[in-house]
This record gives sequence, C-alpha cells and structure tokens, in this order.
Amino acid sequence: MTNKKIVIITGLSGSGKSTAAHTLEDAGFFCVDNLPVDLLPKLLELSDSPGGELTRLALVIDLRQRKLFPRYSAILRSLEETGNRLEILFLEARDQVLVRRYSETRRQHPLAPHGSILDGIKREREELREIKEMADWIIDTSDMTVHQLREDVKRIFEAVRTDVLNIVINSFGFGKGVPVESDLMLDVRFLPNPYFVEHLKNKDGRDPEVAAWVCERDTTQEFLKKLEDLLVFLLPLYIREGKQYLTISVGCTGGRHRSVVVAEHIGALLVRNGYTSVEVRHRELGACTPGLGLGLIRCEQVDRPADSPTSAVRND
Repeated sequence: MTNKKIVIITGLSGSGKSTAAHTLEDAGFFCVDNLPVDLLPKLLELSDSPGGELTRLALVIDLRQRKLFPRYSAILRSLEETGNRLEILFLEARDQVLVRRYSETRRQHPLAPHGSILDGIKREREELREIKEMADWIIDTSDMTVHQLREDVKRIFEAVRTDVLNIVINSFGFGKGVPVESDLMLDVRFLPNPYFVEHLKNKDGRDPEVAAWVCERDTTQEFLKKLEDLLVFLLPLYIREGKQYLTISVGCTGGRHRSVVVAEHIGALLVRNGYTSVEVRHRELGACTPGLGLGLIRCEQVDRPADSPTSAVRND
C-alpha cells in the first residue's frame, strides 16, 4: 500500500466541516464525506489500484454514523501503524454561535431532531471528546468568516499552495499579435535589443551569449528585480482567490531575443520560489521548456566594472 497523506475532518455540526472539505478538494485532495467506517479499508485499497493512485485523501467523519463512530479511533490508529501520514482537523464553535447558525439555516441538529438544539450540541461535544483529544489541529470558527476558515485550512495543509497554480510563461512578438490567453502581459521592447548586435542577430534568447548580453544591462537588471518583487507579491494573492491557471506573456518586437530571455528568467524565478508546475513557451521559436525549470536561464545581479563582461548567466 502506498503511503498517503490522510486528513480527517471532524468536529461539531455547524462548525464548518463542509467548507474545510471543499478547501482541501480545491487543493487537490480526494474528499469523501460521511464514509462508513467499514468502507474505509476498501477505499484505501481502491486508491492504490493501477491508474487510480491517490496520495492525498480527506475524509469527513462525524456523528451522522453515531453507532459506528466509536470504532473510528481504532481504525485511525491502525492507519498510522501502516505508515500513512494521518492528521486530524477538529472544528468547533461556541454554543451560542452554533445555535444561531442552526436557527439561521432552520436545520435540525443531528442529535436533537425533536428537542433543544443546545442539548444536541452539548451531547455532541461529549461524544466527540475522544477524537478531539486525538486531533492535530483544533480550529474555533466562532468568530470566523467562511473566507477566514478557508485561509486557515490552506495555511495548515497546503503550505504555500504552490503546487496548485499551473503557470505558463509565453514569449511572443508583437508583430504577430498578443496571445489571447494572457492573464498578465509584459512589454519588454524598452530593453536594449541584441538584434542590432551583428554576432547576436541570428541567435535567439536561449543562447547563453544573448542572455548574457541582455541581462548585463543596468536597465534589464533593475527591471528584473522589480518584476521579481511584483510576482512574489502577486502570485500568492491569485492563489488565495482560488486561481489555478496563470499565463504570463512577455513580448518584444520579433519575439526571438528580449522576450525569450525574460520569459526564461521568470520561469527560473518561479521554480526557485517553490512553484512546481511551470512551463516556458516561445511562440515565435516554436519551442517549449516544460516543468521544474530545467535549462532555464537565470539572470543575477552582479557587481562588475561598467565595461567588463558579465558572469551573470547560468543554467539551473
């Protein structure tokens, strides 16, 4: 059996378990709500079947299966013993908050279908006490909005969530139009143009000599520094809003020199910052550099005399 990361989402009814589950589902977890305990081993077996391997599971467990609930403690301990990485998230809220939430939705509490909601909440607290003591994380959602709860769940289980945002960096030439799929567009025609350097004219921006020539210019280095600050600030905000795909287009006049150098630099920058789904495409060259920054060119700030050759280019 493949070792898996398994998150158990549990807690009081009305505390936000559905929101937590949807957040993990958006992050790439396979989520199952209200799974009977007897089916848990079968789920793990199926998740290891060829072509259907699942390495991240999230299971919502609560007192809707009240008769089976006492068995969950033993099942969870056995999962850890088989080498799976198990984390328990327990959600709760103050009694008066839960009462208000139930009143607003006009739902019945599962442990008080005909009686007082408050009595049902107190009974549920008592029956969930053991699993709460086992929890790795306890979140009190009493004073949280839905968005704040999502942020907390992301922070706990997704780290920076860098594996969710799929990024394409696309170089192009303005002469053939701006790519229609662009989310962000950078016009780098202000940078010095190696096209007018005789021995560089017939090469493209993937060539280390061309990249060195572009990157050693003071204007380029200042631009790349400011661009890095912008992307490091901006991309986590896109992720927080749930964006999963981002296309950054970089254009110059012909799409062969400056835009290629900058696109490769952005790819390397994002990989260094932990983004794992990065692809660099060069439209006018008919080329693509997929994944993890292999072969990407990195332009670094270097201390050098004004007229000296640069050592600012290296292959990651």
